Amino acid sequence: MELKQQTIFSVLAILLLLLLVYWLRIVIAPFAFAALMAYLGDPIADKLENYGLSRTLSVSLVFILMTLVMIAFILLLVPMIAAQIDLFRQEFPGYIAWFRDTLLPSIHALAGVDENSALVGKFKLALNQNWEKASDLLVTLLAKVTQSGIAIVAWLGSVALIPVVTFYLMRDWDKLIEHIRDLLPRRSVDTVSRLASECDEVLGAFLRGQLLIMICLGIIYTVGLFAIGLDLALLVGMLAGTASIVPYLGAAIGIIAASIAAIVQFQDWIYLLAVAAVFSFGQLVESLFLTPVLVGDKIGLHPVAVIFAVLAGGQLFGFLGVLLALPVAAVTMVLLRHGHHSYTQSVFYDN
Repeated sequence: MELKQQTIFSVLAILLLLLLVYWLRIVIAPFAFAALMAYLGDPIADKLENYGLSRTLSVSLVFILMTLVMIAFILLLVPMIAAQIDLFRQEFPGYIAWFRDTLLPSIHALAGVDENSALVGKFKLALNQNWEKASDLLVTLLAKVTQSGIAIVAWLGSVALIPVVTFYLMRDWDKLIEHIRDLLPRRSVDTVSRLASECDEVLGAFLRGQLLIMICLGIIYTVGLFAIGLDLALLVGMLAGTASIVPYLGAAIGIIAASIAAIVQFQDWIYLLAVAAVFSFGQLVESLFLTPVLVGDKIGLHPVAVIFAVLAGGQLFGFLGVLLALPVAAVTMVLLRHGHHSYTQSVFYDN
């Protein structure tokens, strides 16, 4: 009876916690971001502490390094990305013209559709009448997105809450873990500690490893596209690198975007081979070096599970859900693996 009551209490506590996160998702978002930053920086601080530095000094050095990286990103990359977005906004009418004059007739030829048919005529008429409106709409949308992005960066830079919370969480991370461990029921300490250790291993491999892979692929794609002379090299490369959080999705998006940009800019299909070579090289480096060295086989998250986690997290909790979707998915995978093992060892499975 006592075990049953404990189980019911645990389930109710988890449900209450989820409700609180949902109700306070806007307020919790900065704290969740700070917690992720502290989690990423804690192992480095631990290593510095092992070399004889005090905890406060170790955390201060890591915090300064993270701050310098963030400032460098804001000062260097954000203006460059904004310039690339503005360039794309100026060239967007050329993309519409290429679609109307080149791609659409090719599709008609491949599909065997008569270009003089009434349906095709109506489609062309609608496209000719509305492409300028679509261009103006995209210009307005990109301007809003750019303004919002700059506003978000400015807001993050002006709000002192995130760096303050990050510093104190990183400094007291080990103490917080010990306090949580002391609150666990004594009969569950070993099991929960073992599961927490597995979750930490998976999360560490994913957050640190996948982040480095995204950065490396973004650099490889950007440099490669810049080498072939693509004007939108930085925008496409960073987009493909960011999307690489889902295996193969970054390469797929990058190839499509870079191919369209190359055809519109150079008006020569031969550049598709150069684009394919850039992304093939990136995938080769990722498969043979980046993933085995930085991530290994500790994660095991299926690409479909990654996509579902991000979409579900965004739908339920907004920005906070997107931020925490993949860490929660990694932890859930560990718990499901443990549950599957327990099930196969139970009488229910044998019967």
